[in-house]
Amino acid sequence: MELFEQESISFPTSYEEILKRIKSIDPIKYGSSRNYINGAVSYLSPYISRGVISTKLVFEEIIQRGHPTGRVQKIIQELAWRDYWQQVWISKGDAIDKDLKHQQAPVNNSAIPEAIFHGKTGIKAIDSAIAEFYETGYLHNHVRMYIASITCNIGKSHWKLPAQWMYYYLLDADWASNALSWQWVAGANANKKYIANQENINKYCFTNQKNTFLDVEYEDILQLKMPEVLKNTPQIELTTPLPSSQDIKIDNSLPTIIYNFYNLDPLWKKQDKVNRILLLEPSHFKKFPVSSKTIQFTLQLAKENINGIQIFVGEFDKLVSAHEIKKIYFKEHPTSIHYNGIEEPRDWMFNVKGYYNSFFSFWKKCQKELVY
Repeated sequence: MELFEQESISFPTSYEEILKRIKSIDPIKYGSSRNYINGAVSYLSPYISRGVISTKLVFEEIIQRGHPTGRVQKIIQELAWRDYWQQVWISKGDAIDKDLKHQQAPVNNSAIPEAIFHGKTGIKAIDSAIAEFYETGYLHNHVRMYIASITCNIGKSHWKLPAQWMYYYLLDADWASNALSWQWVAGANANKKYIANQENINKYCFTNQKNTFLDVEYEDILQLKMPEVLKNTPQIELTTPLPSSQDIKIDNSLPTIIYNFYNLDPLWKKQDKVNRILLLEPSHFKKFPVSSKTIQFTLQLAKENINGIQIFVGEFDKLVSAHEIKKIYFKEHPTSIHYNGIEEPRDWMFNVKGYYNSFFSFWKKCQKELVY
């Protein structure tokens, strides 16, 4: 059986097209097929991560169709995972940048296997997915887990730099989802590691490959000697190509609302007469670097959907002082805690807030708000 071929993935940037994508979700088919690389996934994650739409908006669209909740619970649960990771980030802050629950072990390097970086592992499904990843900024969630497992649990790389590499190229770059999922796979944010062998990859990626370093039984996989292909682990440098600074004009008789990498909501105060500024802080992108493709996607989402938006490349304090801005609104997010002004809440699917030690303890609380 040959490697499964599917249509090239694209991510339109107009709000109307994004809404069409929401309406096109088949939530029942999603539940039965999402783990397969050709599954009926939503392709909405870049828009949720950039704050163009919320998990709540998607959730309400699904519920309004009148499906019995039990039949669409899987997609609701997957949306809830995103909110869960965000709640962990809010509660733990920079602690998610390190091993959160357990020290990852064993670890023999803090880099990334060159074979992962270049998509040359010898596992066809993985190498094909990485090549497509560089082209599109998209990776299927199951493939993300495969890559993390190979890197951390077979290659014994610490999760941090590989997670930064993946975040760098993802259009749906969300540090909470990405960092905490990598830790979950590596056993730093879970009580056991996630592993997958070649049989599992073949099943969900429609390959029939044999004799790879993963072509072993599950009970043997964590005892494998380091495959030669994963031994070369050079350091990589990730830098963000921010656009050049532009002159902006502020009408100080009006409030100013601040958008950023995690908030591009085109409906936010849409009818209000305000200054609209997309703030791109170099300090943020030094800590959380992203690729040129991701930056261009972000800029296009902003320019196409938010009338009158201006781009400011610089720090928050510099923006405020240089333009003597008095009244500022911004949305709550862990990356905007240093902003000064009037903080407004994000939209959440449920009223469940705070830190929960596991997703399923969080989910049990959420379920109480569902109508079955």
